[in-house]
Amino acid sequence: MVTDAGQGGGAPLDVIARSLQRERARTGLSLTEVARRAGVAKSTLSQLESASGNPSIETLWALSNALGVPFSQLVDPPRPRVRVIKFDEGPVIASDSADYRATLVASCPPNARRDIYRLTAEPGADRLSDPHLPGTVEHVIIGAGRALVGPTDSPVELGPGDYIAYPGDVAHVFRALVSGTTATLVSESSG
Repeated sequence: MVTDAGQGGGAPLDVIARSLQRERARTGLSLTEVARRAGVAKSTLSQLESASGNPSIETLWALSNALGVPFSQLVDPPRPRVRVIKFDEGPVIASDSADYRATLVASCPPNARRDIYRLTAEPGADRLSDPHLPGTVEHVIIGAGRALVGPTDSPVELGPGDYIAYPGDVAHVFRALVSGTTATLVSESSG
């Protein structure tokens, strides 16, 4: 079942409804045919497309398979260039059959390369980075402490569990605000 633990780009059910409508229109399939291929009731799909249903993770996986799209394409709204997800925000998808919840924070585009780094930083000098190759995007999740992260002209203060994605092909900064700050950095580039 879908819940929203904060503000993550629109109400999750509205995002799913728009995504289902968009992908069904893209494929040219009828409501009946998508429901049949997914093994769900036509009324269930109709409710989901009108943002009045509450799908399980299994239902969304079945629909993504029926539509031939990645699961993330149904639950992840279009993103602005800089995206922040606080620790308690984002669409949470729960399973019907297990105590399992997933919050999608970033999906990998085709033909992408990702390098993952573990960061440790202390207050003092900023870590200023020159622009990387065109199309580079950096993703940061704070593990402990607090930091100011993002493009040098508009960094965002983050705390434990907070996430940000920003263009890595512009000058950017990582400034530890407290001792013992740690983070995970993923540098993603098309290629």
